[in-house]
Amino acid sequence: MSKTSPQPQTTIARPACLSGIGFFTGTDVTVQLLPADENTGIVFQRIDVPDKPLIPATIEYLLPSHRRTVIGAHGVSVEMIEHAMAALAGLGVDNCRLQLDAPEFPGFDGSSKPIVDALLSAGIVTQSASCKTFRVTDSVVASDASGATITVGHSDQPGCVVSFELDYGPESPFAAQSLTIEVTPETFANQLAFARTFVLEAEVAALKSRGYGQRVTPQDLIVFRSDGSVIDNELRATDECVRHKILDCIGDLALLGHRIHGHIVAIRSGHELNHKIVRCILGTKAPMTKATMTKAA
Repeated sequence: MSKTSPQPQTTIARPACLSGIGFFTGTDVTVQLLPADENTGIVFQRIDVPDKPLIPATIEYLLPSHRRTVIGAHGVSVEMIEHAMAALAGLGVDNCRLQLDAPEFPGFDGSSKPIVDALLSAGIVTQSASCKTFRVTDSVVASDASGATITVGHSDQPGCVVSFELDYGPESPFAAQSLTIEVTPETFANQLAFARTFVLEAEVAALKSRGYGQRVTPQDLIVFRSDGSVIDNELRATDECVRHKILDCIGDLALLGHRIHGHIVAIRSGHELNHKIVRCILGTKAPMTKATMTKAA
């Protein structure tokens, strides 16, 4: 694997503002998307706590979590950042500061589309410095006990290609889905950004029993009954689920802090395995090195 810098870094031309609720915490939150200087990267800032700490969105600051991506430092965290990270990475935004006044990024409709719309409305501009890029030459593989795998390998395409196979077996409420897509700002905005988070009806009950998702309704994401029907909503595409899994994968691999030129092949990969492949690429398996291990707020 080699590093190259063939393209200029980018940021947004002007600030943008978004508001919503956190899917897990149920908090009201307002987010300011702000331009950032070259080599800043993607950073989140909690302006509702003393000192308004900055948290870089890289794997070093990842906190252990379930069903979502959370970063933290100095006892402060930001939850469910994957859809924002996917929007930024999908549109090729290298530098941006995201200020929020609550511990969780808004869930909106369970997709990246509201964030993509805000970024495009703000405008994306090039900067003088070259972007940080990993051009994959040797394959890197990660797997888990369930048999899920994710591989990052060489691609003849100039950018990033993602292939995802989503098959949960005969008990799944939806049929197996697969998709290969070359990720560009255009394909991300038009073919991936709209794809929403999906859960099973039984999972919703379990999550709410743990205090999560108290303000979330079936209109905010896709909830599948055991027979495969969708509760109080409609699919935006027959393969919306695999499109959302690709969206999540793009957001999680953005924790690498570099653009990826290669072919990502995933089979049933989720957040934890996505995080694992980033650590494998960087040659470390430590859960965190820079974020403090104190309980984050």
